[in-house]
Amino acid sequence: MSQLAIDAAEMRVASGLLAIAVALMASPSMSVEVLDFDALDGWYDDNHVEALTAFLRTCDLIDQPDWAPICAVAADVPQDDASARSFFEIFFKPIIVGKPPALFTGYFEPELDGSPVQTGRFKYPIYRRPPELKDGTVFHSREAIENGALDGRGLELAWLDDPVDVYFLQVQGSGRIRMTDGTVMRVGYAGANGHSYRSVGHEMVRRGTLTMDEVSAPGIASWVRNNPDAGRDLLQTNPSYVFFRKIGTLTAEDGPIGAMGRSITTMRSIAIDPKFTPLGAPVWIEKDGKSPIRSLMIAQDTGGAIKGMQRADLFIGTGADAGTLAGHIKDGGRMVLLLPIDRAYAMLDPD
Repeated sequence: MSQLAIDAAEMRVASGLLAIAVALMASPSMSVEVLDFDALDGWYDDNHVEALTAFLRTCDLIDQPDWAPICAVAADVPQDDASARSFFEIFFKPIIVGKPPALFTGYFEPELDGSPVQTGRFKYPIYRRPPELKDGTVFHSREAIENGALDGRGLELAWLDDPVDVYFLQVQGSGRIRMTDGTVMRVGYAGANGHSYRSVGHEMVRRGTLTMDEVSAPGIASWVRNNPDAGRDLLQTNPSYVFFRKIGTLTAEDGPIGAMGRSITTMRSIAIDPKFTPLGAPVWIEKDGKSPIRSLMIAQDTGGAIKGMQRADLFIGTGADAGTLAGHIKDGGRMVLLLPIDRAYAMLDPD
C-alpha cells in the first residue's frame, strides 16, 4: 500500500474517533454501559488468537496516543489463547453503546464471470470512478447511469453477464471476477455517486411484493431475475451507485480491502457505523437467531446501509456458499465495543 493510502486510512480512523466524541456530546442521553468480561456470553470459548491476528492487521492505523502502546504490546503477545485473551482483558473494557437489540446482517465477496470487453453475453458494465467525481458531491443517479449517462467514456472496468450481479457486487463493495482469458480480477470500492442508499428490500415490502420476514438477498435476486423489467425498475429505486477499482496487490488467500485500506478477515471483520464504533476497535458479537455467533471481531469496514449504534455487517467470506449464508443473516442480539480502559470510562462522561 502506498504511503498516501496509509495516510488516508489513518485520517478515516482519527476522524471516526472524533465523530464518536461529537455524537456523545450532541446526544447526552445516549446510553453507555460498562461491563465486565464475565458478562460476555461465550467469551471464554472463543478463539482469541484469531481475533488478535485480525486486530493486528489494522492496529497501526489507529492514530490515537492511547492506542499506540496497546498496539505495540499486541505485536509481542504469544500465540496461545490464554495469552491472547489476557491481552484483551488487561488493556480493554467492554462497553455497550446504545440499547440492544442489535441488528446483524452479513456480507461476502462475490465470485463472478466477466469479460474485459463487451460481448453478446457480457453486456452489463461495472465502472471506474469518473475523474470529475468529488467526495461529498452528488453525481448521476443509478437510473441515469444505467440509461447511458457514462456511455462512450471508456470507464468500463469489466463487463458482467447479469445485471443482478452488478447490483449486488455494488452492495458488497468488492469481488472476484473470473475473466474469459482465465485470469481473476479483484475489484474494490472506489467511491459512490453521493446519493443516499435506499433499501430495495424495504421498497418490496412497501409495494406488497414481499413481507419483511421474506426479504433476503437471495429472495430479492430471484424475484428480479424472474421479473426483469419490473426488477430493473425496482433496483433503480436505490439511487446510490458504486464505482470500482482494480486491486492487483492481493493474493488468492487474502480477503477484500476494507475501509481501513487493508485486507479483511473471514468471520473476524465487521462493517460498522464509524459515528459510533471506531474503525480498528475490537467488538464482541452476540448474534442470536438460527445460527448464533459469539465471537470477537474487529471493526475494519463500513457500508452505506450500516447505520446506528447497535448495527454490524459480518464478513462471511468469499464465493457462493458464503453469499448464501450472508444473505440469510438478519438477526438480533447485542454488540459490545472494547475500548482502552480510560477511553471506555471517559465515554460515561464525555465532558
